[in-house]
Amino acid sequence: MFAGRKLVIATHHQKEKAIGPVVEKELGFSCFVPEGLNTDAFGTFSGEVERKSDPLSTAREKCLKAMSLSGCDAGIASEGSFGPHPGLIFIPADEEWLIFMDKKYQLEITVRDISTETNFKQRDIHTEEELLAFAQEAQFPSHGLILRPAKNQIAPIHKGIHEEEHLLRAFHELLREYGSVYAETDMRAMHNPSRMKVIGQLTGKLVQKIRSRCPACGTPGFGIEKALKGLPCSRCGLPTASIRSYLWQCTRCNYEQEVPHQKTEEDPMYCSFCNP
Repeated sequence: MFAGRKLVIATHHQKEKAIGPVVEKELGFSCFVPEGLNTDAFGTFSGEVERKSDPLSTAREKCLKAMSLSGCDAGIASEGSFGPHPGLIFIPADEEWLIFMDKKYQLEITVRDISTETNFKQRDIHTEEELLAFAQEAQFPSHGLILRPAKNQIAPIHKGIHEEEHLLRAFHELLREYGSVYAETDMRAMHNPSRMKVIGQLTGKLVQKIRSRCPACGTPGFGIEKALKGLPCSRCGLPTASIRSYLWQCTRCNYEQEVPHQKTEEDPMYCSFCNP
């Protein structure tokens, strides 16, 4: 279905370095990046442009725009979000979405992952010592930094900082002019190797899902759509909040298949009846 065809990667932040090699090797596509695509128009992490849609819708818009600009009938786009992990309080997380679209075969296949492998940080900085400590925590200089006067102040802004001389010069300029400095990690893929790694790993999951075909109609993209809770307690047998099984679904014919979780029973400590 895919060997020898072209696929456009919707990015101008060098995500093709993480996505392209995997897709070309595993699916046979020839990948390229479109000319004239400015993905910052769909939203920026640093706040100059507000993202108007949810992450998946934004990734879809990027993909369609890249396919339109290039005239290519297959494309991939990604969209990321950063903040506290939904299940682990105070731990930062990188939520990434990847979408594959193929107009020739009318396919839309998506994958999502939440990773704690991120250097995402933001902090008010008052001294040069605080700045250098923040930089070390953020894995500088391999990971870029952003400086601005305050969290909610868009300009002036110094982005993509990778050299200590540049970092210190920008810091002292902002401190002298505005009396305050706000530092944050640059989460654009080309300035953030940790994020680039997560995107590469998620691309592998996307390839696996594309290769997974529906048992009923043979359409690619047969995969997990929902986790079903209710794993029984090993002591009382009542359902718990733990995952009992996964619901796999076809994106075309809606064929469903429930696949049991590897665990058949849950420890009573997670049972609301045995351990209220």
